[in-house]
Amino acid sequence: MTDQIRREIEQLRSEKTKALKMRYRELFGEESHSSNHAHLFRRIAWRLQALSEGDLTQRARDRAMQIASDTELRLRAPRQFWRDLDDRAKEAPRDPRLPTTGTVVERRYQNRMITVRILAEGFEYDGKIYDSLSSIASTVTGTRWNGFAFFGLNKKERRG
Repeated sequence: MTDQIRREIEQLRSEKTKALKMRYRELFGEESHSSNHAHLFRRIAWRLQALSEGDLTQRARDRAMQIASDTELRLRAPRQFWRDLDDRAKEAPRDPRLPTTGTVVERRYQNRMITVRILAEGFEYDGKIYDSLSSIASTVTGTRWNGFAFFGLNKKERRG
């Protein structure tokens, strides 16, 4: 690699992404789909070297095409993959510290009995549905609490 190409590549490191995208368009004759600085830098550096020292040989290009045609190449995962992934995330296992659905958990706080019913999705307290035990504990006390600690669900004898 010549010193001029080496200096040009080193200068690319300090360029902003917008400038790299413009340089990419000049060298490749098309817009880049990426705005990743490192990716653009590597692609442009490779192209500059290829232009100055020569590109891949025809034999190497033919071999690459042969390998590429032997496999199914996907640039993006199919939509169904993302849907399945979302469905699995929704079916995340319940925290093992939580009692079964329908169980009533009670705690005395400042001479008041706090009663919470465990739902399949959330918790019911005082006629309202909450996303977490911590939000109920915070509502009751006015300060931040870990809901499991507040209701004593971290204790081994309460697990079940």
